[in-house]
Amino acid sequence: MKKRILISTVLMILGFSVSGASALNIELYDWAFNIDGVTYENYLGDTMPVDGVLNEGLGQLSWSTSEVGSHTFFALLDYQIDADINSFFNEYGYVSGSPENGQTAGVEWQQSWEIDEPGYVFGDIYDNMLIGALDNTNGVPSGSEDDVAMALGYSFTLEEGYQTTIDLFISDSRPESGFYMAHIDPDSNANVYLSGSINQTQEPVPEPGTILLLSCGLICLFGFGRKRIKRN
Repeated sequence: MKKRILISTVLMILGFSVSGASALNIELYDWAFNIDGVTYENYLGDTMPVDGVLNEGLGQLSWSTSEVGSHTFFALLDYQIDADINSFFNEYGYVSGSPENGQTAGVEWQQSWEIDEPGYVFGDIYDNMLIGALDNTNGVPSGSEDDVAMALGYSFTLEEGYQTTIDLFISDSRPESGFYMAHIDPDSNANVYLSGSINQTQEPVPEPGTILLLSCGLICLFGFGRKRIKRN
């Protein structure tokens, strides 16, 4: 996951030396997930353990489980904005709203977050994601610009008969409401906003007719088996 400081320095130099080039705009440079203690990382060549397709790094990602018990889900996304024009050390982050904690039928959850330098030099967001303990702080606010990464996490307990789905929304348009994080490049027209939601649905119970049909089928099979035994 961790980029080398030398590579970052070279990219910064190249960024300042090609000011006449076209902008990369928004790029998902790196990512990592920690789901129930199992990590998946871009630099290891892993495939994202979520559903959904990102278009130029933006879009919606989803993950679901119906396994009873306690679960954790943490996602770290490291974007670069116009890095070929003004590097990625001129950016900052902020949050809007408050993390959501709650309980509904079938599930109880807590939401956590963090904004920080990705951990290549001084930030601890990567380490915190690995241990599943985001600290709900912004280490790169306005006035302390640097490389920015965002992480969003959920801890929840699921009851039997329910399924939980976590959705991540990554957009260049600011959400109108709810809790979200923002990755801002003050020298660009492009920004990145990350928000999420957790939803639960009750798993369908087989209808009485379906159960009756299955029972009849089993009875018929049992009866057919007994007839074959008697004939033999």
